[in-house]
Amino acid sequence: MRQKFYGWWVTFAVFCTFGIAVGIPYYNMPFFFDYYKNTFHWPIHNITLGFPIAALLTLWVGPVLVPRFSPRKLIVAGTTLTFFAFLGFGSMNGNLWLYYAFWFLYTMGYILSGPIPHQIVISQWFRRNRGTAMGIAYVGVGVFGSIGSYIVKPLTENLGFRNALMILGSLMFLAWPLALFVIRDKPADVGQFPDGDAQANADSGVAPRSFAYLLSKWQFWMLLVGSFCSIGAIGAINQHMKLVFRDAGFTDQSILNSVWRIASILILVSSIAGRLLIGRLADKFPMKYVMTATYFVVAATIPLLLMVAPPATPYVFAVIFGFAMGADYMLIPLMAAKQFGVNSLARAMAVILPINTIGQTWVPEGVSALREHFGSYSVAMGAVLTVAMVGAVAIALLPRHGLDDETFPVQEPQPATTER
Repeated sequence: MRQKFYGWWVTFAVFCTFGIAVGIPYYNMPFFFDYYKNTFHWPIHNITLGFPIAALLTLWVGPVLVPRFSPRKLIVAGTTLTFFAFLGFGSMNGNLWLYYAFWFLYTMGYILSGPIPHQIVISQWFRRNRGTAMGIAYVGVGVFGSIGSYIVKPLTENLGFRNALMILGSLMFLAWPLALFVIRDKPADVGQFPDGDAQANADSGVAPRSFAYLLSKWQFWMLLVGSFCSIGAIGAINQHMKLVFRDAGFTDQSILNSVWRIASILILVSSIAGRLLIGRLADKFPMKYVMTATYFVVAATIPLLLMVAPPATPYVFAVIFGFAMGADYMLIPLMAAKQFGVNSLARAMAVILPINTIGQTWVPEGVSALREHFGSYSVAMGAVLTVAMVGAVAIALLPRHGLDDETFPVQEPQPATTER
């Protein structure tokens, strides 16, 4: 009797571990920025500088470590580092350099347990249904991120921001049993093939492309520039959204917290719809066009953010931005696998993700500098709009077909190798 396909169990586990490792910490850290400002009296640009500095210092982590180790073990290692980072955020004093050190720990954890290992696992288990499976996996980020946004306000207001940070960090350990006992790195580990097929996919026997090969291709640079710009724009919106609301007139702390929570939950919930719909569309239509349209929608949400003012609630902005944001992150590994082959995904993303993290962190830092120089967010967000448009154009220049569309000799799966 044919063994039931295990890939959907892996997808469910990735749904949970991805949400725990990324959704909870990343989308809820900006909630605490104004608490840092009020408690330690740090300028805004110093508060937002921690992530950018850490991103520069961890550029080596992806290329050096990620391709060498099992994705499951990377998830365990990364969530452990995230726990220690949040423990540090919750117990630190006013030492700014200590704050930056904890950001270094967090960024290490993000690279090791964040998108890359989860993207690799899903891409190994699926080919025809890769977009759908990736969309389901990314839904976990929205679900767990919105749960975090829902609980962070009462946790902070009842227990203090320090205890709230420590509790969020402790939730990282929920990923361990799923990573160790449910997730498997590839179908061959349980004697199966991608999508549950009776034989291997066409690209199974293709050796991973070298870093030199990837860096020699203009398609790689277009994807790198496009994703850098769009992720940078999204990062600027996420990190500055609460501060933009405050500048717009939401000055009461309780009201500001409530408006941020409503917007954050709506963004993350609508991102679920974006991931599911766009993931399905990516399986049915040319990915280039789907990705280009999504990047233009990200750009269009920036003016909507600047239009939010009391007593309005940012429903329209949050829903549209969340939809586009959810699809944006998910499409990058899908496009990388399509352009360069699934077996080269680990190396491609080991370069793309750290560079995207630079955009995700330094574009917001540039926004901080522009905000302080001009005294408002209008010019700063105008610059972000320009960056987002550049990203959309870069993706539009990519070829419709890629290496993943080509046909290669079919090979039988090899026995599972010993993990490091």
